Amino acid sequence: MKKWTLLLLICSIAMLGFSANTVGAEDKKIKAGFIYVGPVGDYGFSHAHDLGRKFAEEKLDWLETVYVESVSEADSDRIIDRLVQQQKCDVVFTNSFGFMDSTVKAGERYPDKIFMHCSGFKRSDNVGTYFGDLYQMYYLNGIMAGALTQTNKIGYVAAFPIPELIRHIDAYALGIKAVNPEAKVHVKWIYAWYGPDKAREAAESLIAEGCDTLAFTEDTPAVIEVGQEHTEKGKQIYTFSHYSAMQPYGEDSVVSGQFMNWGGMYVKILEDIQSGNWTNEDIWWLAKEGAAILGGNETDPINPKFVDDLKQAMVQTEEFGEISAYDLVMTRYDQMKQGVDVFDPFVGPISDNKGNLQIPSGERASKDDLLSIMYYVDNVEGTIPQ
Repeated sequence: MKKWTLLLLICSIAMLGFSANTVGAEDKKIKAGFIYVGPVGDYGFSHAHDLGRKFAEEKLDWLETVYVESVSEADSDRIIDRLVQQQKCDVVFTNSFGFMDSTVKAGERYPDKIFMHCSGFKRSDNVGTYFGDLYQMYYLNGIMAGALTQTNKIGYVAAFPIPELIRHIDAYALGIKAVNPEAKVHVKWIYAWYGPDKAREAAESLIAEGCDTLAFTEDTPAVIEVGQEHTEKGKQIYTFSHYSAMQPYGEDSVVSGQFMNWGGMYVKILEDIQSGNWTNEDIWWLAKEGAAILGGNETDPINPKFVDDLKQAMVQTEEFGEISAYDLVMTRYDQMKQGVDVFDPFVGPISDNKGNLQIPSGERASKDDLLSIMYYVDNVEGTIPQ
């Protein structure tokens, strides 16, 4: 009897200890710092990240966050130091590809802190990487662009020639080719993530060259505003919004677009850190994870103004026979939500615009292939700047 009493007492003490540890873990406060390459009011990439930060802070009552906006690559080391030393952040998120080396170096300087770099590929014991990619949505935008264009000249205003943007341009072009093999994509590089004047100039130039459809990677609605202005003057320009719900800037021009839900990913990362389950394994979320979302606003995957036009645009496909562009978009979107094994744009045969076979027939590009892609597919004009 005494043995059982002693055993019960030991178990009770152990359970109390376990409960105390558990409660301690749940109550542990975390302070997270966010470094943005652009202003949070840019209505693009940095704005979307900041919405994710706010979502995480609202959902996690043990989380405190701070952020610094419009940080240049040259200044990123100093800002990271400030967040760690002055703000006492436990984890720092750096949200631009150009912050990669600074983030890795910071991991070496502060081995007791955790760093998460968005869109990069370098990791260490306390430095992880994460990204929500939009190439699937660009493919769907491409289907719509190819179906709607009247000139077969489709423009793209691009920020910097890095794999992320090449991946999106190529996915957009593959969607166009799926419904309109005659159409070509024309790219203008502006070398700015946040450059509304440059984006506007590039959009006007593409329209002057005959493009009637525009997509872009730049963190303002400048391209959409140009498209709306021309449309209001009687020349229909189709546009696709980027990274945020930009349709209100071009109700008569925006067909669709793509945006990111960073909130769920930030919650997952921070919960793993708080519970002690964090690892530096790369996080890569797509449509299946609910990260990549189709649409120019939060409610409509396609602007209702253009739904009838897309339903009337019939295209011939191997898989579905004759199908409307609208139904093809929605069918592919459903497949993407099931996973890349069901449908992915980067399945061969895919050749570059120099005639080289890049992805053999029946093969799907790996994640590593997509993260390092630096060639134009065969319906994109020109060469990638070096």
